Amino acid sequence: MTHSALSIKNLSYYYGERCALNELSVDIAEGVFFGLLGPNGAGKTTLMSLLTRLLKPASGEITVFNYALNKQANQAMRNIGVVFQQSTLDLDLSVAQNLAYHGALHGIAPKEVRIRIQQELTRFDLADRRHERVRNLNGGHRRRVELARALLHRPKLLLLDEASAGLDIDTRASLNRHLRHLCRDEGIAALWTTHLIEEIHEDDQLLILNGGRSLAQGQVQTLLSKHDAKNLPALFSQLTRPAA
Repeated sequence: MTHSALSIKNLSYYYGERCALNELSVDIAEGVFFGLLGPNGAGKTTLMSLLTRLLKPASGEITVFNYALNKQANQAMRNIGVVFQQSTLDLDLSVAQNLAYHGALHGIAPKEVRIRIQQELTRFDLADRRHERVRNLNGGHRRRVELARALLHRPKLLLLDEASAGLDIDTRASLNRHLRHLCRDEGIAALWTTHLIEEIHEDDQLLILNGGRSLAQGQVQTLLSKHDAKNLPALFSQLTRPAA
């Protein structure tokens, strides 16, 4: 039996009088790779900011493994790992130092942190780079460090906001594949936001967001059939095309 990793109900947010999210509802089960597709300005980053408590919603509810984010924030956030669009690594610290700092913030004992750092860096083929300064790494390696850091405290839900931004095609594909393996093999739920249609597969669960509104939600193959679209690019164009 699968359980809900993330439940969003009637979530709204405004920048002044402009509605950035309008009554959004989403449910993501554990172990699911869930794509959030939308053009720039669709509301993807606003949603991520609400899910990570950088913003406070105007209305609506967010629960993470049945913990209400507004009332049980510590319990909810312990279950979340985050990779933001803009890197938040300290460029002047080493790879291991960045991860150790994250572990300390989560109250993990130093000995356990060292064990987990070795495990995560090995997982991402970065063990031999542990003492390098982050500023000396390329974009792909930095993203892998950020993902290793996000997994260090053993979260059950990953939030990835345009995590492949700025990466070359091969590195983007590798990162995308790795996330799917984590979902399938370790039962982690992942919310992957992107404006790149090729990063979404036909068997994925998907939300298409534009102008802060949900335009379509469900398995991609089901949505294609429902809207009589030959492929996802055609569906995306059909749903996001400005009204004549």
